[in-house]
Amino acid sequence: MLPAPNRLRTRSDFTSAVRSSGGFRVGSSLLVVHATSTDSRAGQPPRVGFVVSRAVGGAVVRNRTKRRLRALVAERLESLPPGMDVVIRANPPAGAATYGELQEALNPLLEKAIGRAGGRA
Repeated sequence: MLPAPNRLRTRSDFTSAVRSSGGFRVGSSLLVVHATSTDSRAGQPPRVGFVVSRAVGGAVVRNRTKRRLRALVAERLESLPPGMDVVIRANPPAGAATYGELQEALNPLLEKAIGRAGGRA
């Protein structure tokens, strides 16, 4: 589980992270990663949120997918720059993906999105 200061919680936080003009989006067949960094959040801990819709599967599949994504991000939390907001959206094929497949998809996307968003802030 992610610590409370590292979680996106409100709808407005998710919306600003996904629709920010200064943010970046990168994707694959399994995942889409939105990353944004603003001066107003400089020095604050990075925050991460997850979007797993019904298109991914039933409740059991969605919750399993979210747990796997949370565990993957928790391992990389220290590498996220301060003030960064990241939203990870699971595409429908993510429901059938294994932990390893999600890891292989997430690593390059996260690095690319953070590198691009961090460079603009």
